[in-house]
Amino acid sequence: MKRDFLDVDDLSVQELRGVLDRAQAMKRTRARENVLEGKTVALIFEKPSLRTRSTLSVATYELGGYGLYLDHNIGLGSREPARDVARNLERWVAAIAARVYRHETLIELRDNARIPVINALSDRAHPLQAIADLMTLEEAFGRLEGLRVAWVGDGNNVLASFAKAAAMVGMEVVAAIPPGYDPPESLPLEIVRDPRAAVVGADAVYTDVWISMGQEAEAERRRADFAGFRVTPELFALAKPTAAFLHCLPAHYGEEVDEAVVNHPRSRVFDQAENRLHAAKAVLRFLLGEG
Repeated sequence: MKRDFLDVDDLSVQELRGVLDRAQAMKRTRARENVLEGKTVALIFEKPSLRTRSTLSVATYELGGYGLYLDHNIGLGSREPARDVARNLERWVAAIAARVYRHETLIELRDNARIPVINALSDRAHPLQAIADLMTLEEAFGRLEGLRVAWVGDGNNVLASFAKAAAMVGMEVVAAIPPGYDPPESLPLEIVRDPRAAVVGADAVYTDVWISMGQEAEAERRRADFAGFRVTPELFALAKPTAAFLHCLPAHYGEEVDEAVVNHPRSRVFDQAENRLHAAKAVLRFLLGEG
């Protein structure tokens, strides 16, 4: 039976642990494997991308397969219904990874494809990022269970997947979110309104952009509503002396974070970016290879 990966809770706790272990092992050796030899993965991108497109393409190649890049010109959901795109692609490729505006598009692909569908980002979830985040924290602290992570900013897709993943491995998430921007679904986290209250004593501080792709029309209102939620060196200093800083990138310097924090000695943002590759390889292997 085919498996899909639309969010981290598509995996059991044991499967998530196995994917993390596999990703760490693949990072250590960086050996080329051939578990996808002769297989093609369709990479559908409605949105621009640096990390997701690059890492999925390289991951497919390093597993012996081929990544077929398909951009917005295929007209997913406009020129052709997503269900028909799925029914076509399943006859040519081994899996679909899609970066889309609407999570419902992924659900339609999943429900109409006999091959695995991977969420490469939607408005609801970003599970590949969450796996890379867990990898990064485990590298930094040697463990995951018991860590306390402070989120500062929007209750968005990145937070949703991270909070689910964190709960699965025994971490605590406290999210400082301005009123009106809470996550649309119930998540395993504590919500506060004061960034300082979230950050004090945290093992890690995590933020993301205030204005995601597709929200440009709300830019000025969002900047006003998020005033006071920037991660500055002063705010970061309230966390533990060993605290790590996380950001899924790209960063908008002077908005959600100061550049000095991204370049701080304890910043792990480029480790997160590197780990996106190994997270993608581990998920592809889980769905298409040998587990």
